[in-house]
Amino acid sequence: MGENIQFTPGEYKTKAKGHNSALDMLVTFSESAIKAIDIDQSSESEGLSDKVFEIIPQQIVDFQTLNVDTVSGATISSLGIIEGVSEAVKEAAGEQAVETLKNRPKPVIEKSNESIEKDTDLVVVGGGAAGISAALRASQLGLDVILVEKQSFIGGAISISGGNQVVYGSQLQKNLGVTDDNAESMVEDFKANGNYENVDELIELLANNVGETTDWLNQEIGIQYDTDEGLHNLPEYSYDRELAYKDGGHGFAATARQALEDSDVLVLKETRVKELLLDQADSVSSASVSGGAADAVPQVVGVQALAEDGTTYTIHAKYVILASGGYGNNKELLSDELKDVLYYGPASSTGDAIKLTEPVEAGTRMMHYGKIYPNGIEVSLGRAKSTIGGNIPVLKINGILVNDQGKRVINERASNHEVLNALMQEENKILYLLLDDKRFAIFQDGVSEDGISKNDIDQWLAQDGEMAPLFVKRDSLSELEDKLGFPKNNLFETVKDYNQAVETKEDPLGREEQFLEEKISEEGPYYLVEQKPRFATTMGGLVVNDQLQVKNRAGKVIPGLYAAGEVVGGVMGTDSPSGANNAWALTSGKLAAEAVVK
Repeated sequence: MGENIQFTPGEYKTKAKGHNSALDMLVTFSESAIKAIDIDQSSESEGLSDKVFEIIPQQIVDFQTLNVDTVSGATISSLGIIEGVSEAVKEAAGEQAVETLKNRPKPVIEKSNESIEKDTDLVVVGGGAAGISAALRASQLGLDVILVEKQSFIGGAISISGGNQVVYGSQLQKNLGVTDDNAESMVEDFKANGNYENVDELIELLANNVGETTDWLNQEIGIQYDTDEGLHNLPEYSYDRELAYKDGGHGFAATARQALEDSDVLVLKETRVKELLLDQADSVSSASVSGGAADAVPQVVGVQALAEDGTTYTIHAKYVILASGGYGNNKELLSDELKDVLYYGPASSTGDAIKLTEPVEAGTRMMHYGKIYPNGIEVSLGRAKSTIGGNIPVLKINGILVNDQGKRVINERASNHEVLNALMQEENKILYLLLDDKRFAIFQDGVSEDGISKNDIDQWLAQDGEMAPLFVKRDSLSELEDKLGFPKNNLFETVKDYNQAVETKEDPLGREEQFLEEKISEEGPYYLVEQKPRFATTMGGLVVNDQLQVKNRAGKVIPGLYAAGEVVGGVMGTDSPSGANNAWALTSGKLAAEAVVK
């Protein structure tokens, strides 16, 4: 244990940074030890960091050390607890005590050497939207299902997403007044957004099945949609066809977790699939592309997985559905362009499916594309958070985007695709959101949905643009220009021109009349907030057919192997519109399960 530490006994209030916000924490000390760590989790998404709040405090107390490992998939929350306790230790015993506790040995956790064999009809790899959908549908259709998830919670990317979904063709869309939308229009909108590089059979598969999937989720699984807010009016779509989940992505995940608990699906969490089981004896012969000789395509007959506690699972299955997400957090698989874009997706998106399928030579496509958004702030080196929850309400009123010359370059209410193009054309790949005081309060309230707290913003404003993310406040436009080095009077002229557009209801950049709602205030203070490109979702992945069967590099189906969700490449082309990725994950998961049953 090293040197003894003398604490001033008592209870010390501090903060633990969770995924959504800073959480109140109470650390209790005796004269010689940390006795208890109590964290208020009421504002944190249920299920997302539950394991963190259980394991990290227990290990700190049991082993009297701050040198503890983070929980897989919840690094931010893990570090938040450790740093929160460090602050309490500093207050109770001084800075040296913190260093002593951080230098003590890590807890030694005994690993199991048990090996378990299981037989099942279907293994689903990954517990995000696609995996949840596949597992629930397959179980509903009578299959014995095992879902394997490497993280400590079920939910994946959808649980930390904004929680929007395309619902074209659903009863919900019709009930909300849109009865004339059609599959052809949806396909055309998606192709235009994806620069016509979409795989036709896959985007058509989505358009023709997303309505039925939405109704199934809503009526049979219990997923609730925010019908009070209603369908979203978005420039990417010819018809209103997007809805939010009630309580966002974490609301979806909470309901889905309960549905899994109520089902017959066996869920193995904190268990990572290490390899596919192959049966060469049952290999399917097919004609070689090169000249007609018979090539053996190995049959996938299960998986081998390793649990966090050391247990090895050998799971024999008739079918495997890969639904393990994208590869945004794996630099080795990213294009040069994506390597330079801030990442804001889950830490678990490491391209597992790409690596697992190398032995069967699975085909891939469009691996260089990712879904880049134009509204990121750099909260740590290379990592982003989204401000979209704050942008949407203020850009409906009078918020504007300016470049480093203090000029507007885009209709702020254009599609994300168009705004992104304008952003990427800027030499330094940055725009700034300009807000007056009244609108900044609305923005600040809106970004709380994106996991950005008032305390975060206060801290960033105090940094005054000297560190990322850039949040700058000044009493006048000229002072903002001086701070950011913009040409003199450009901001003043930009605001003057915008306010003139509000008066005439005619904007040279094409902002529609309904979004020229109010003038920007003639009195400060004013705020500038950085807007950088960010991405979480990757567009590339495995090659599948319209039955979601994975194909090898020779174009032949790999028997027993299916894929759904973000692991599938080419659905969206170069870019995905709002609500599309959740729609695809859920629809393809359901369809993959149904294809297996067929």
